[in-house]
Amino acid sequence: MESTVRVWRAGRVVDPHSVIGGLRKGPGDPAYVFDAARRTVWRATRTPEGAVLLRLTPRGAEVEAEAWGPGSAWALDGVPELLGDADSWEGFEPLPAHRALVDAARRFPHVRVPRTRAVFEAMAAAGIEQVVTGKEAFRGWRSLLQEYGEPAPGPGGPAGRPMKVPPAPEEWRLIPSWQWLRAGVEGRRSRVVVTAATRARALERTLELTDSAEIERRLRSLPGVGVWTAAEVRQRAHGDADAFSFADYHVSRNVSYALIGEELDDDGCAELIEPYRGHRFRVQRLLELAGITHPRYGPRKSLPTHTPGATHRLR
Repeated sequence: MESTVRVWRAGRVVDPHSVIGGLRKGPGDPAYVFDAARRTVWRATRTPEGAVLLRLTPRGAEVEAEAWGPGSAWALDGVPELLGDADSWEGFEPLPAHRALVDAARRFPHVRVPRTRAVFEAMAAAGIEQVVTGKEAFRGWRSLLQEYGEPAPGPGGPAGRPMKVPPAPEEWRLIPSWQWLRAGVEGRRSRVVVTAATRARALERTLELTDSAEIERRLRSLPGVGVWTAAEVRQRAHGDADAFSFADYHVSRNVSYALIGEELDDDGCAELIEPYRGHRFRVQRLLELAGITHPRYGPRKSLPTHTPGATHRLR
């Protein structure tokens, strides 16, 4: 299968993995491979035109994009948005008192919020990630894609790493309940994905909206989708720089600890980052890239008891 190549002249230094690395579901993700030596990203995804395998190679202020599969033209057209070209730091200014954020903004001045334009795909991933630890979520995503994903077009991925395109909505709906359980995804989370699959077209239509509040309202109209899941989708699919991950076990604590050296809950963190409204996810992402986290004591928990799964709140 022949590929199509385009070069995007960004006008700024672009490191694809720094921009879209949040899309990777662990180092074994069958849909995302990062070649650290070449700073190259391979991404398998599904477009309105069909499956595609996309390779992104940085060349300073340019990015070479090579694509295979029926979705190639759609994917290549979207490379600028995927790498944050629609995002802007305008109005974002770290407060001098927030030293860690000032430093992170200086270290990562070219990082932007990506826009994948793949709403259902983001919802499926976020649904699987609800409630459980990242390790458990990544294992479930990897297992389901290996079993039900479509082999990536063209070379199928870098040598030695065959990749998979995430299932189409109708394919997610046909996964038997026992296979979900075998992948470690219990009924509460699988129902989110299956329900979203029945509303996939409506989810994609949220890309036509410009009002973040309305986008969030529509996403949260689906059973099982709360503030955290809607934020994860808006970060990935819509390029929303304000979609902070409230209701996450660590994020508010990490961000508040980085900014003021004190761990705060969601309410406290919301008040702390209010000056950054419009850029609250940008704050979260910059501090993530800086690697600043709150102190952790004792062994890792396999399932946090405070999560919405325990308190019956939507995540």
